[in-house]
Amino acid sequence: MDGMELGVSGLNAKATLGPADTVRLARLAEELGYRSWWAGDHVVLPSPRTPDSPMEATDPILDPLVHLAYVAAVTERIELATGIVILPQRNPLVLAKQAASLDVLSGGRLTLGVGAGYLEPELAALGVALSERGGRTDEYLDAMTALWTSPAPEFHGRFVSFDHVDAHPRPARDGGVKVVVGGHSAGAFRRAVSRGHGWFGNGASVADLERHLAGLRRAATEVPRPARLGRLEINWMQLDPVELTAADARRYAELGVDRLVVYPLPLEDPAEVAAFLKRQADLPLP
Repeated sequence: MDGMELGVSGLNAKATLGPADTVRLARLAEELGYRSWWAGDHVVLPSPRTPDSPMEATDPILDPLVHLAYVAAVTERIELATGIVILPQRNPLVLAKQAASLDVLSGGRLTLGVGAGYLEPELAALGVALSERGGRTDEYLDAMTALWTSPAPEFHGRFVSFDHVDAHPRPARDGGVKVVVGGHSAGAFRRAVSRGHGWFGNGASVADLERHLAGLRRAATEVPRPARLGRLEINWMQLDPVELTAADARRYAELGVDRLVVYPLPLEDPAEVAAFLKRQADLPLP
């Protein structure tokens, strides 16, 4: 990757999720030079809202894979990414099939961003114990990788087990769909190092990123990184303030960010989101 790229996240939710606005904003982002389009994930949300929930239960959010398939059909170049899909509450073989299908139909443009989740009411409603989410995430990633890459797929773990099955078509990308691991815990950092082509994080400042990068460096001393994954790519989304300055972009580039992702909150007016995208596209990227 040459230089830091700009991406946009979150437009599968709230006022921006309608079909016409999705087409308009996705094509605008591609025309403006945004290189990646990230979609978040919540299957259900706590109702009434709990303090740790990022959204009201009545806030609409589309399934990220369905949304990205729609975006794939109306764009040509922009990278399509889940940012992130909550992996332990998905069936890994079904998700592997969905991801491979979207990767093929989009011409190899899919990045599968995954995380372990943290909202206990959501995980419980989908039959996942909070204490199991890390173990499930690791196993599910390994199982999906086996299904995408092995000539005779087989996996046996605590949470998923299969053999004498196969799934085609394989992803368009050699080695399977590109995987990005999100999260800021020690476990997430180890998972990114050992199982991810990249890491996805967010925060309010450069200092937040510096702290997380230190966590990734510690993780690299604790777990091996398979050669097939290559260099760990860094994806970063600034949450507060949501609008980046040239100084922000310069500092993030100095820290080694590969993709700088903007999140045009509060997502209440598609016209304002479009104006935001135009302003941020003018940032001088190092």
